[in-house]
Amino acid sequence: MDIDLRHLRLVTVVAEQGSVTKASNVLGMAQPALTAQLNRIDNALGGPCFVRDRHGTRPTPLGELVLRHARVLLPAMDAFGEDVRRHVQARTGDVSSLRVGTVTTVLGGLFLNRLRSGLGGVALTSYTSWSPDEAAARLRRGTLDIALVGACENDTLPTDGDVEWVRLHTDPVFVLLAEGHRLAGPDAVPLAELAGESWLTAPGDGCFERCFVAACTRAGFAPHEVSEVERASAVEQVRDGHAVALVQPLLLDQPGVVPVPIEGEPLSWSQYVGWRRDAVERFDVDVVRASALGAHAEAVRRSPAYTRYLAARVG
Repeated sequence: MDIDLRHLRLVTVVAEQGSVTKASNVLGMAQPALTAQLNRIDNALGGPCFVRDRHGTRPTPLGELVLRHARVLLPAMDAFGEDVRRHVQARTGDVSSLRVGTVTTVLGGLFLNRLRSGLGGVALTSYTSWSPDEAAARLRRGTLDIALVGACENDTLPTDGDVEWVRLHTDPVFVLLAEGHRLAGPDAVPLAELAGESWLTAPGDGCFERCFVAACTRAGFAPHEVSEVERASAVEQVRDGHAVALVQPLLLDQPGVVPVPIEGEPLSWSQYVGWRRDAVERFDVDVVRASALGAHAEAVRRSPAYTRYLAARVG
């Protein structure tokens, strides 16, 4: 039977998400590639791990057996890998590599660039997901060293396992409109004026969609269609006039679309950087914090509409 830890991780994530589509987003894999992997796992085991129907993806009895063993083996191997890594680093007194996670933030590239410069000579490997809870769990297990996370202002990031978060900035959420939209312009738009639109939001497992629906309710309407898409897809759909999108107002200078503030700032998005409390023994957390703050400041400078909005608010 040719089954390894990577296969166990795939099965575990699919079971946790209850959907191959959601699991592919968490794993950063294309859905057909994940389905092919699951088929290979089924063939290796001699039976299916999951039943897939209109209710989602559920483990079979064989799948439950695999999951029981995975829940023992995966944490044990994570702990083994972390103990080895810490032993080697303690012996050499030098950190040569760090693993950095980015979650629902547009600042990832700027942050990694600044981190490479600030930590000088430390190799960085990156990981992306849509789940702050998953990033916190990876920090806790030691399979991530640093995480840069975006979350709804009303979300509370988990701090169990000695995970520590530093809030960097909270920015208002803007609405992205087609350049020819009747409300596209420099002035803030009342949410109620967009009552008839189809809406796009970024994927994620936090409270943002609930907070958006609550904001719409306070504005006197219920959004009739809300879809989750990644940012490039949102820009294309908005540009062609098929929808409007709720967006972080950073790094948005795209032809054919206009980021517009929402009157009263009913929705906000916060950026956090996190690590385990024992990180200070392994790398310079002040450099990490400064890199994250610098990435946000650079993103603001490179966002004309948001820069104008901030200047007007101060003035």
